[in-house]
Amino acid sequence: MVDGGAQGEAGGDFGCDGGGESGPLHRGAPSDLYRPGVAEVRWITGFLDSPSLVAEGFWLDVTGSTRSPRRGDFATLVPAAGDAYLRVQILPSSPPRTHLDLHVIDVTATTVEAVGLGAAVVGDEGDLVVLRSPAGVVFCLVRWAGESVRPAPVAWPGGHVSAVDQLCVDVPGNAFDREVSFWSALTGWARQASDLPQFEHLVRGAGMPLKLLFQRLDAGVAGMHVDLACSDVEAEVERLVALGAEVVRRVPGDWTTLRDPLGREFCVTGRSPLF
Repeated sequence: MVDGGAQGEAGGDFGCDGGGESGPLHRGAPSDLYRPGVAEVRWITGFLDSPSLVAEGFWLDVTGSTRSPRRGDFATLVPAAGDAYLRVQILPSSPPRTHLDLHVIDVTATTVEAVGLGAAVVGDEGDLVVLRSPAGVVFCLVRWAGESVRPAPVAWPGGHVSAVDQLCVDVPGNAFDREVSFWSALTGWARQASDLPQFEHLVRGAGMPLKLLFQRLDAGVAGMHVDLACSDVEAEVERLVALGAEVVRRVPGDWTTLRDPLGREFCVTGRSPLF
């Protein structure tokens, strides 16, 4: 689906804001949350890009999904119900990374607008355009195919539930404000401050399966990682470690950072996975 060169892994001690739309860190007047964006975003998909197949089984187990037949270098993680919003992709020349696709009505027109906001085109296949954001984060614009039903969180033995529900964009401090402004203008999703100064949210459009969080890094290059929300952080971390994840760091009461079998970092947070 996308290569676009080797987007670097995010540097610094990254983590995840434990708040969110239903969490204690969310604030803002409802009338200010949405405004027209240039992209007419109708759906959002998260991609896990890997140099090999090593981690695909892990992510199938993490999400409780099944894998679609492979189309070229990528496959879809198919949920038990609802529309898919996660995919896996093999890019032999790329380090393990995460990117997103915005599904829009008019890819060509949205590309022009994105470039006007500061993005750069990396590749153009008509209904698929690969770009880099002002901070260098790879993303794609693709034509919307009617996706509209957000899958429910998955219930696990023992009673807790979890879902991949957020993509965190990790951005060096000197590029942070411009990067958040770019994504807000492109999507039309309003910026919203957090009680933690290194984080800022965009309030996602209604029905979207993934939120966007931005984290200010002290050092490193821009990148992106996946966050899971769950009803029991300790139970979810225990489940993921049993599947092959490695705990990197714990921030009590907020999040736990882990690595998948390829070394790609992701986070588990205590945000409610229910909507």
